[in-house]
Amino acid sequence: MESEGVSLQLMHKHPMTPWNDLRKGDCCGCFEAISDGYYCEMCDFFVHKKCGDSASIEHPSHSIHTLQLQSKPGHICDLCGKSIVNLCYHCEICDFDVDLYCAKYPPPDVIEISETHHHKLTLLKEEIEFDCDAKCGNYGCGFSYQCRECDLAFHVDCVRNQPEAKHPLEVNHSYHPLHPLKLQKGQPPDYSDGKCRLCSRKIDGRIFTFYQKKKKKIDDKFFYHCSSCNFTLDVSCVLNPPPQSVMDLKVHDHQLIFRPRLDSFTCNACGLSGDRSPYICVHCDFMIHQECLTLPRLININRHDHRVSRTSVLGVVNSVCGVCRQKVDWTWGGYSCQKCPRYVVHSKCATRKDVWNGEELEGVPEEIEDIEPYVVIDDNTIQHFSHKEHYLRFQVNGLFWEENKHCSACSHPICLQSFYGCIDCDFMLHQSCAKYPRKKWHVLHNNRLTLVTSEDDGFRCHACDRISNGFMYECGDRKLDVLCCSVSEPFVHPSHPHHPSYFIPSMEEKKCNGCNNWESRVLTCIESGCGFVLCFHCATLPQVVKHRVDDHPLSLCYGEKASGKYWCDICEKETNPRTWFYTCKDDRASLHTKCVLGDFAGLMPRSTVNTVSRSFKVVLNNSVSRPFCRVCESRCMYPIVLKMLGISDLYICSFDCLRRFFGR
Repeated sequence: MESEGVSLQLMHKHPMTPWNDLRKGDCCGCFEAISDGYYCEMCDFFVHKKCGDSASIEHPSHSIHTLQLQSKPGHICDLCGKSIVNLCYHCEICDFDVDLYCAKYPPPDVIEISETHHHKLTLLKEEIEFDCDAKCGNYGCGFSYQCRECDLAFHVDCVRNQPEAKHPLEVNHSYHPLHPLKLQKGQPPDYSDGKCRLCSRKIDGRIFTFYQKKKKKIDDKFFYHCSSCNFTLDVSCVLNPPPQSVMDLKVHDHQLIFRPRLDSFTCNACGLSGDRSPYICVHCDFMIHQECLTLPRLININRHDHRVSRTSVLGVVNSVCGVCRQKVDWTWGGYSCQKCPRYVVHSKCATRKDVWNGEELEGVPEEIEDIEPYVVIDDNTIQHFSHKEHYLRFQVNGLFWEENKHCSACSHPICLQSFYGCIDCDFMLHQSCAKYPRKKWHVLHNNRLTLVTSEDDGFRCHACDRISNGFMYECGDRKLDVLCCSVSEPFVHPSHPHHPSYFIPSMEEKKCNGCNNWESRVLTCIESGCGFVLCFHCATLPQVVKHRVDDHPLSLCYGEKASGKYWCDICEKETNPRTWFYTCKDDRASLHTKCVLGDFAGLMPRSTVNTVSRSFKVVLNNSVSRPFCRVCESRCMYPIVLKMLGISDLYICSFDCLRRFFGR
């Protein structure tokens, strides 16, 4: 390694170590995705072994001196005029630079490009100043292609970017030695499957070439094809084919050989079928997709509180995937939890973008911290992290409806639930709310959320769209109230007792069974033919509430088939009995859920919220005479309203009125 270290000193300022990890990112020089190389952990700098070992080259564009591989970010390639991303070949004597693409694919000395010019063009290997006569019309400096007959000059890249120049008309490829592959444009022949034999990508014009991969430019619809063998390769696989063999003990115990054939197989890593070009182990009948070579070893997913690790054989019989809820074949590979023996996940499900945050955790120590929400003082007393100044004492309610006392976490009334109350002030927490963990994972976010105990200006929950100033779980811009964040899988709701529901991500909106609204973030029953769907708003509605319209508690009713018309006693408008409503069983009232709860049920009474540079006090609407809303000019019928500070009679009753008040 000592000689290797010397050869790398000029290209990077820190020591680099050998690296053989298929999950490492693109090489800082050539942008290919091959595993072997050298890596600097200090600045995440990675170079392929073949790039790092080629410390010096003889290049036809600068034959008088040897070029040395160096790091020269921001320099300009003297051949093509492009900015050098990181590495290049450099001549110290002449201050001559060539990027790695031009070093690997030098422009030909003579080229004939009909689309650019009707005469042959000759590469002038001298740095000159010129005006490019191609369509770009830009000033040029450096090497150029020139027409001897017309006295015209062109940028090297303006010529090389023409289709005929970029791709040779015919190539001999190591994975198809029988016949040469011929360059074709447009759609593949009808008799082919329209996919690249090696990588299975569809030939549709969206193939990134070797040099363009970083710049995200779309190549023309070119591909290489052998009509005798019905063998097709995209441009990317012609320039950078998969390695013929891979030896990575993190993937498999033996060397894996690439098999470029159309063969149906089942991938041992993910358990899914493939139809071509696997890597195989000739010793133990092991087969794996190319893309599964880079599966991470240890990750966090948003469906589980513990890390899950990749295993070659799951070994858990009669198990279901923790993400898609489908059956898992225990004989194939996947992800499992070391702390929860029966928790397993399909490889493809665990590494989905809406499940995994993309971070490989192998070698990263697990975060160890005190995440308990409270300290037990005695059998009836705790000290909660959100209220460290006083102790909270446990109280079994169940007898009196504490309508005017609200939980500081969820903002809902204490009702008949047991709670913890401060022995010195009015701070209260439901017993269940006091147990919310300091950090947790949730299906709606790929990173762990942190419990935040106060939000003076209020926040809008990402899941249910309610406004609240109680406790919330937060990570970056993602904010969830504690009720929505407590929804975990499997989720059991009284409205759907025979099956638990799960969050199944979908690009399509679905109709909620509770409110009949179309929502994208929903909980779904996975039983075939059931079709039960529940949005987060309905999933977290309180089962029992108290309202001034009735002396008795109101219960949530999950809709019913009924004839005739139903009327809400609060707004005196017709209700739809098929949607959820609140009712008192004694008089069969059917009250709109919004009329019972209002838009501001998530705000703590007697608190202050700020919006659009205005301050409002959150007021319980429980006086004998209900106030008038300044916007709709009606008596405020909702249980909680907003009163603007500094003005005695300016009340706002709903979101709509609040938006209209500010002219939105």
